[in-house]
Amino acid sequence: MEGKTFTAIDFETAQGYRWSICQVGLVRVVNGIITGKIDLLVQPPDNYYWKNFVDLHGISWNMTKNAPAFDEVWPVIEPYIRGQHVVAHNSAFDFSCIRQALAWYGIDEPEYTGHCTYRIYGKSLSRLCEQYGIGLNHHNALSDAMACAELFLQHLKNDE
Repeated sequence: MEGKTFTAIDFETAQGYRWSICQVGLVRVVNGIITGKIDLLVQPPDNYYWKNFVDLHGISWNMTKNAPAFDEVWPVIEPYIRGQHVVAHNSAFDFSCIRQALAWYGIDEPEYTGHCTYRIYGKSLSRLCEQYGIGLNHHNALSDAMACAELFLQHLKNDE
């Protein structure tokens, strides 16, 4: 990839449905340097949560009762996704979150080039962070996206 420019992204969901996004973590990297971070709570449809998901990430209906819905958040994050290289750990999950949340709100999915640090490294995010000395507050979307960005930068460095 030219210029080491990409967006690392992670989503947390309120339920087992990928459209139930409750947190977005996004890290923008330009020419190998982190230039921006976005950490947003999102109100999922009906602001409804499954208890086991609250136990996993600690986000609850009370924290998102005044948060914007995904269709209000999308214009903020879209420029970092449309036409970009987008990286996630276990990208099948995160990219389906994008696709299903946009479909829920009747918004067309943009084109982007996806990359997956799980496919690159073949290990869990927590194990990789331990191996590479990367700080991680697992299941916090911004922390997961930051770790993913660091891992992808390491991968690009190794490919030079």
